[in-house]
Amino acid sequence: MDGQDPTVSEQTTRARPMSPCISVCALDAVGHCSGCLRTRDEIAGWMRMSPAQQWGLLETLDQRRRARRA
Repeated sequence: MDGQDPTVSEQTTRARPMSPCISVCALDAVGHCSGCLRTRDEIAGWMRMSPAQQWGLLETLDQRRRARRA
């Protein structure tokens, strides 16, 4: 084993994920989309991100979602 986190390894070799957009597009007071929780820059940059970056952003969005529930 090479010591890498298998999740990160899988994410770099997987295909691009689908966009997290759910067509509920409005930025809230902290600058997150009320539908997908991405920032304006994250939305604009989605198509230029590598698959690994997109998977990483999806993880970040999951963290944002959990933080809002807390």
